[in-house]
Amino acid sequence: MIEEIIIRDLGVIGEARLQFGPGFTALTGETGAGKTMILTALGLLLGERADSTSVRKGQSQSQVHGLWKLDGTKAGAAVAARLDEAGIDCDLDELIVSRTVSADGKSRASISAQPVPAGLLAELGERLVEVHGQSEQLRLKSAAAQREALDDFAGEELAAALSAYQAAYQLWRKSQQRLTELREAASSRLREADDLRAAVSELTSADPQPGEDSELAELAERLTNLEGLRFAAGAAHEAISAESDSADVLGLLSQARKQLEAGAGFDSRMQPLAEQLRELGAQARDIAGEIASLLASLESDSERSLDQIQARRAVLNGLMKRYGPSLDEVIAYRETASARLLDLDTSEDQIQELELGLERQLSEVKALAASLSELRNAAAETLAAAVTEELHALAMPGSSLVVSVEPAELGPHGADSVSILLASYPGADPRPLGKGASGGELSRIMLAIEVVLANTKSNPTFIFDEVDAGVGGAAAIEIGKRLARLAKTAQVIVVTHLAQVAAFADTHLRVLKSHSEEFTSSDVASLTEVARVEELARMLSGLTDSELGRAHAAELWQLAKAAR
Repeated sequence: MIEEIIIRDLGVIGEARLQFGPGFTALTGETGAGKTMILTALGLLLGERADSTSVRKGQSQSQVHGLWKLDGTKAGAAVAARLDEAGIDCDLDELIVSRTVSADGKSRASISAQPVPAGLLAELGERLVEVHGQSEQLRLKSAAAQREALDDFAGEELAAALSAYQAAYQLWRKSQQRLTELREAASSRLREADDLRAAVSELTSADPQPGEDSELAELAERLTNLEGLRFAAGAAHEAISAESDSADVLGLLSQARKQLEAGAGFDSRMQPLAEQLRELGAQARDIAGEIASLLASLESDSERSLDQIQARRAVLNGLMKRYGPSLDEVIAYRETASARLLDLDTSEDQIQELELGLERQLSEVKALAASLSELRNAAAETLAAAVTEELHALAMPGSSLVVSVEPAELGPHGADSVSILLASYPGADPRPLGKGASGGELSRIMLAIEVVLANTKSNPTFIFDEVDAGVGGAAAIEIGKRLARLAKTAQVIVVTHLAQVAAFADTHLRVLKSHSEEFTSSDVASLTEVARVEELARMLSGLTDSELGRAHAAELWQLAKAAR
């Protein structure tokens, strides 16, 4: 809801502060007083293109500031989410929008004193304000907006049906996408499967084992130097434990131990040394046994061909070049390749299963879409009849609204194309809204639609300009009544020339124009009850001091007051 707009140096307005109430606000004044500048100021806050010629003569810039109260409404929540997305830090309950236009054509916009592009103001404006007047019919311009309006009017039953349809539709679309991906990848999967089968076959045949490459490298090194290893091991074994009568380590240790044991009877210090020699002898015998085992293993290695070892190593090196680089990675690749091959071999089965599933899903989607169409057609008749009745009361007796629901391709919102059309007179072909209607007629059409839809949606602020163009008398009173009815669920701001409309407002603002030798300026005043009657008299007769005009205005005021 707009709470306040402050205007400085815009057109004929030097400085004006407009405070709006939560219901119906009427904005009146003589022709040329500056009402257009107020709409221009509001347009600037809503992101419209800036015009440097609107800067007040003699001033360097124009400034417009607007204060919106968000009040936790659906529109307010959407605005807060968009501001958070844009990185704008502001009060969650209030929105302060500013726009400055320089005489040199430069324009600046800000929200809560933080600079923003004018495009962001336009995005927020679409959520907060709906303007109806002249050529600006922002609401129900698109086919999507017309469909949403019909769906909102249809109520909870259609909302539940739409939710069920959208869940089924999304599932069907995902299945379609998966099937397309499988089909498009069919040829590449066949090539991949052939490559994987060859790889798995090669790896299975070779059957590499963990650490085998290191073991074979070590074995090849031993076989290459086998004779030298035999000689070294044999010489070491002979030195420790000789099979001939030559002296060896064991014999010498035994002799030394016996000598110490003999002397230990005379000197006890020799006994520990003799025990150490005994232990050394035991260790030497163990080493000799291990050397003998080593010699035996060298004899066993010699039974394997070095050529065989090198051939096996060449096989493993080839595998590591293709699937490695390490042997562990080669072995791991065999497992992953086997699993991937199994997945590829079952893809054809997946395609068949998806095709069958898609048929079932499509049948369900079509059935839910048919239910949606039935509900929309029923709501369309009701909506058209209700709006047509409103149009007849708004001085458009021969006009009728047509809400067309035509078959269309399946989409996220069903299989319907919704169009809101107007037949200007009995027997006329229905035409899109705005075709062949004047600005005032279009405003009345939108007023009729908004009144009917008022209880079915989260309403922002409505602004009507020229809604009373070309009407008067009883029709004007009906317009005032409907604006007052719409204002029970939304904030309504109306620029009007008719007392019959202004009388129904909760708040009445008058634009006053004054003249001096140098400037013409305008101001805005909020009228008291007495001042309102005077303004209504001026609007009715052009005279504020006419007793007859004042009496007529007072009667109109009481009538509207009672109706409110």
